[in-house]
Amino acid sequence: MKTRCEAGEAAPSAGGLEDGATVGESPAQRAGIASVSAPERGEPRLLRPERSRIEWRASSLESLLGPEHRARLVWAYVERQDLAVLLDAVKARGTVAGRPAIDPHILLALWLYAKLDGVGSGREITRLVRAHDAYRWICGGVSIHYHAVIDFRVGHGALLDGLLTDNVAALAAVGAISLERVAQDGMRVRAAAGAASFRREGRLQEHLAAAGELVDTLKAQVAADPGGPTRRARAARLRAAREREECLREALAQLPDVAAARQRQGAKPEDARASSTDAQARVMKMGDGGFRPAYNVQLSTVCGQQVIVGMDVVTTGSDLGQLAPMVGQVTRRLGETPGQWLVDGGFPAHAQIDAVASRTEVYAPVPKPKPLKSKDSTDPAATALPPAPRISEFERKPGDSEAVAQWRQRMNTPEARQIYKHRAATAECVNALARNRGLLRLPVRGLAKVKCVVALFVLAHNLMRTAQLAPELLGWGTGASAAAAMAA
Repeated sequence: MKTRCEAGEAAPSAGGLEDGATVGESPAQRAGIASVSAPERGEPRLLRPERSRIEWRASSLESLLGPEHRARLVWAYVERQDLAVLLDAVKARGTVAGRPAIDPHILLALWLYAKLDGVGSGREITRLVRAHDAYRWICGGVSIHYHAVIDFRVGHGALLDGLLTDNVAALAAVGAISLERVAQDGMRVRAAAGAASFRREGRLQEHLAAAGELVDTLKAQVAADPGGPTRRARAARLRAAREREECLREALAQLPDVAAARQRQGAKPEDARASSTDAQARVMKMGDGGFRPAYNVQLSTVCGQQVIVGMDVVTTGSDLGQLAPMVGQVTRRLGETPGQWLVDGGFPAHAQIDAVASRTEVYAPVPKPKPLKSKDSTDPAATALPPAPRISEFERKPGDSEAVAQWRQRMNTPEARQIYKHRAATAECVNALARNRGLLRLPVRGLAKVKCVVALFVLAHNLMRTAQLAPELLGWGTGASAAAAMAA
């Protein structure tokens, strides 16, 4: 038998080389290319980044943003707002000595854009003013200090409330919103207070005495060395000690209200506690079932258009008494009362329904009656009696007023069930948008400051709804650029 070599066939070379190739020969050598050693080729020439090099760019702030940018939409809204109250407070006028004040329109625009951007920190806004084109464009070359940003956020609650009234009134005037149906809901937002800061009266008195002693000590140190190098640090410590003392006094002042609330709930009033850092915060049950210091944010939203027409912040964890006050607030803002008011099962107390029955129809789930307690089965007289018939929750109960009886009857109709479906689609959507924009934990302390923060969220939300429903109120138009900005 002949082998392949004897038959004249070439045997395959090692490694699958082609005919005539030599073992160890490179592809370049096989192609006839002479190999060049690395030292003879030299180092590769690359374009490497040089970030320390100073560059000069000839560009205007106006060229930083496109015509469809959302910052332009915010400024279009802000420049149409009447901020005469803030302008009248500016002392630098004419030849009067003093540094020019920052235009309040800039500060308002910064906060509204920051809320839409999910930014809630004043220090972060100050950083973005130097690093982000949108914030730089809003400032327009004006230097912004951190304290100016923070002071504006918490110092103008009445102004922000008035801007909300003007906004919803303008939308109603042009027919952009319908007052046929409004949904109200409460949202618990975490307060800037720790759970361990809640103390009883005895402990608060002890901490107040210690805080007073610290204030006296720091005063003596500042007086003894007024021109020393640590004067600024001591002054800062003295200011912090005074704020601590004031917080403790406020906590002691809040204890009677907390004790009264516990007594209404059937708890021991002597166990009342108040926070030493945020005296007006209350421990509330949150959405995850836990209990934390929080505030109860109340929002009323027009169904369909999802425009917020009423807002409030309360220090009670329950929604039981918040229906009538919100109906009155919306009526004052708009001059009329919505025809239908949708709330969840935590709102419809009988007294609240009676208070608003002449102005609006309440749509809320009717609670089912509690099951009757079973009597002792060992009692022969009890076992001989037939079980009591169950009464429907929609039937009129003894003691019901005419308004409550009508509410029960109304909620037993298919039309009412269809109407009530709009509540979750409206209120829960608005709550989710607020959460997505950073309303998860309040960065300020005190009810008045918290209302200012919530008002900025509401104004930012309504700004985007205005751009969608009535862009002519912003001078924005309905072109492609406007549509892109509203969708951003």
